[in-house]
Amino acid sequence: MKTNNSNRRNFLQKASLGTLAALTMPQVIVSSFASENAKSKKISLKADDVILFQGDSITDAGRVRTETAFNNQKALGGGYSFLATASLLNNHPGKRLKIYNKGISGNKVYQLAERWDADALELKPNVLSILIGVNDYWHFRNKKYDGTIETYKNDYKALIERTLKALPDVKLIIGEPFSIIGKSVDASWAPALKPYQEAARNIADTFGAAFIPYQKVFDNALKVAPGDYWAPDGVHPSIAGAQLMANAWREVISG
Repeated sequence: MKTNNSNRRNFLQKASLGTLAALTMPQVIVSSFASENAKSKKISLKADDVILFQGDSITDAGRVRTETAFNNQKALGGGYSFLATASLLNNHPGKRLKIYNKGISGNKVYQLAERWDADALELKPNVLSILIGVNDYWHFRNKKYDGTIETYKNDYKALIERTLKALPDVKLIIGEPFSIIGKSVDASWAPALKPYQEAARNIADTFGAAFIPYQKVFDNALKVAPGDYWAPDGVHPSIAGAQLMANAWREVISG
């Protein structure tokens, strides 16, 4: 596995040779979505909408789980969910949005399902954003979980079907699980995680959800700064990586 120091040296060497694309950060986001297709879905917000972020540690981001109020800084954690919320509340003061984060570190899809009534359906979100999958692969890789890619597909599909049965008008946002080379991630991750990414994309297509191509977002960000700048361990974003994710999340919101 490459070290962060070697990654940074390689990045600086390429930069000195002028081989890096001269991308601005807004271009990183725009080009990532442009590579998807022209039909990328947008989510419109209405007054009094309830927005819920769900997922694993990337969404959790150290939130205080005993804090349950909406729009509460401690309850939102310190990651992309908080940053996206801050942007939404700043830009839409008249909409009276209520925003929750119920991500829990270590979760896989089946663990979302186990707590879905209390942590999702009972909140009656109008907009539901889900980022899940890295642990479904990572824990399988580490032999701490025996769920396969088929388990991930079936569990995820069942979760969305259950959600739509209870909340037929909910607007869905599906985030792509991602990784970059870092302290916990080597080059073998990319091909192994790809089926999970394809499954998340297919679920978004099947159920008409907006899809956030986080892998492409981080891949493009690597043209601007090395991996340890965005996610030192290869999975959990830095402050800059969390803002990158928040900007990508905001891209699927119209207005």
